[in-house]
Amino acid sequence: MIRMKIYDNIAVSAADILLPAPGTDMKKWAVIACDQYTSEPEYWEKADSFVGTARSSLRIVLPEVYLGTDTEEQIEGRLQDIRKNIDSYISEGAWDKPMEGFILTDRSTPVHPSRKGIVLAVDLEQYSFEPGNKEKIRATEGTVLSRIPPRVKIRSNAKVELPHIMLLIDDPEDSVIGSAWDKAVAGSLPFCYDTDLMGDAGHIKGVYVESSSPVADGIVSALEGLLEKSADGMLFAVGDGNHSLASAKKHWENIRESLDEDMRKCHPARFALAEVVNIHDKGLDFEPIHRVVFNMTREKFLEEASVFFKDNGMKTGVREDGCQVFTLVNEGEEDLDVSLANPPHSLSVGSVQMMLDNIGAEVDYIHGEDSVRKLSTKGNTGILLPDVGKDSFFDTIAAEGVFPRKTFSMGEAFEKRFYLEAKRIDG
Repeated sequence: MIRMKIYDNIAVSAADILLPAPGTDMKKWAVIACDQYTSEPEYWEKADSFVGTARSSLRIVLPEVYLGTDTEEQIEGRLQDIRKNIDSYISEGAWDKPMEGFILTDRSTPVHPSRKGIVLAVDLEQYSFEPGNKEKIRATEGTVLSRIPPRVKIRSNAKVELPHIMLLIDDPEDSVIGSAWDKAVAGSLPFCYDTDLMGDAGHIKGVYVESSSPVADGIVSALEGLLEKSADGMLFAVGDGNHSLASAKKHWENIRESLDEDMRKCHPARFALAEVVNIHDKGLDFEPIHRVVFNMTREKFLEEASVFFKDNGMKTGVREDGCQVFTLVNEGEEDLDVSLANPPHSLSVGSVQMMLDNIGAEVDYIHGEDSVRKLSTKGNTGILLPDVGKDSFFDTIAAEGVFPRKTFSMGEAFEKRFYLEAKRIDG
């Protein structure tokens, strides 16, 4: 029987969480988010070889590396295999008995010794990816609608979900997750998993928190406190997995109308599993995503910029207080700062992206300054953008609705979430 304790005021439920049955090789079970390494099929080939015939989340998710290479018929075959594997895992008892509550997580990676989180289910009725919405759960970047249907198709044929979604809370005092960890340690709560991760991606351990426990009560109370402090009613911002959460929302909308009123309130597909992380956690890095404009010299870029930013107080070669700044990079030339005294967007990346969209430039989105410089050869222009500040992150969402696409990245690819927990969604 599927149960859940619902906390409607904070858009959260303590759903029945599924973990692999005892004896499962957790290092082979846990696989990185399907939207990573999409240009590196060799990563997924190594994962496939490592897993072999063992039970693994790899067999019940669709790595998106195949979406760009497989035929429609091949993709359909993969979807059928996923459905069959889920059914087999259920009938074979691949998952242990459900646990109603939350799971506290602690993830270490080669670059950070700790990043703590909490796995819970969120109410899709209180989530929106529409810009300017005032729901408790909001997207942080524009949603590409074409990316939703393939994910909805997977979800509609599955009896369980495995989340790689990461939500952010603005909790500078660490009242939710840090406090819960302290109480869990004080109460000597045991780990429900404790495993290395494949691909040298670090280690993760989790602690189950029963929904009726004082620790769970403290989590709920602290989230209520954050919501009370929110200026416009936002509690969670999507950090990773925006399109997965949007697909879960669409799937729920597809089946909602066929349900009676009572089932609409508690159907498991209405709630999506996610890991919540404090944006102020020291193990969570925010890195800007830079741009390279191809087939455009610096001179041509500045010519286009001077037209687009003609009313925005554009200057070159200076950094003035109160101005937005971005930096042009070209091989063989000194870096050139461009400042905007009266920018069209509250973020430099927003102003730049508005211009690039307007002129229809050929653009690639690049992680890391070194990579930008390597690509900014003769005839191409690199654009280095400033960091997105953690302290202003939630305020920017409230003011702008969503960030421009490709604004920030949360850490390196190997730091992304691995599939571990699951939840029934078939009712």
